[in-house]
Amino acid sequence: MTSVDVVGVTKEYGAIRALDGVTFSVRPGRVTGFLGPNGAGKSTAMRLMVGLDRPTSGTCTIGGRAYSSLADPLRTVGALLDPQAALGSRTAQGHLRVLAAAGRIPARRVEEVLEQTGIASAADRRIGTYSLGMRQRLGIAAALLGDPGVLLLDEPSNGLDPEGITWIRALLRSLAGEGRTVLVSSHLMGETSAFADHLVVLGKGRVLADTPLEEFVSTWTVPRVRLRTTDGERMRAVLTAEGHSFSVSDDGRWTVEGAGLADIGPIAAREGLSVLELAAEEPSLEDAYLALTAGEAEFTAAARPTRIPEARP
Repeated sequence: MTSVDVVGVTKEYGAIRALDGVTFSVRPGRVTGFLGPNGAGKSTAMRLMVGLDRPTSGTCTIGGRAYSSLADPLRTVGALLDPQAALGSRTAQGHLRVLAAAGRIPARRVEEVLEQTGIASAADRRIGTYSLGMRQRLGIAAALLGDPGVLLLDEPSNGLDPEGITWIRALLRSLAGEGRTVLVSSHLMGETSAFADHLVVLGKGRVLADTPLEEFVSTWTVPRVRLRTTDGERMRAVLTAEGHSFSVSDDGRWTVEGAGLADIGPIAAREGLSVLELAAEEPSLEDAYLALTAGEAEFTAAARPTRIPEARP
């Protein structure tokens, strides 16, 4: 199958450097999550992959060839970059038929992808009447039209309802399971963790991480254990003696940093401590992502100051 290779890519818009020596590969048979704060360069990179812009330096190739040199680009690469791009005056069926004709794709594929994306019943409606979620499904249908080996999808879950989100997860996993190359840009960490095998993370135009998802999470997070006990003072003394860092919330819940159940459970049993709750806090992709990208966001909001009530006379 076909891989996507970005090698030493820099992209400048005047004095602005959107990408700075970016190198990574998107391999077949897995879903690669493409993450990064707003302004990190993800959309720029995806535009370069499909020839909508040219790099200042470096190369973007698909199966070793630039997109512009592909003999049948729609049969090789399916892209969803802007679901609003379809003309609102056309019907979904009409829109897909135009794309099929332009790409020398069999007309039967139009009906197949309409069914596959769940909008066959609305095929004769004008796109201008579609909801955001329906437009998203239409954009995915257009990406699938040529039955391509490479899928480049920018925020495919945007606007989808819970059923649609479940559907897109299964679709992405299925496409990768068929050996296709799948790159998915997203800001939704929970969704990305549900479908991605591998991650490429950008920050300020540079590659911050290129790694399997599980390795990324374990590298950028610290395990924690939460517990409740009726022996607070003894627990404090024991954890301190064992060198564990911990905190206690107002509701009496203890959080032990850098520890697992296998660390804390035996200690509590050995000391005969009364434990009402003992559970591991599983580190999340969001935790890892925020730890890595702290300081990499182009746009950040100032923390809201705490208002201190004035003293009353």
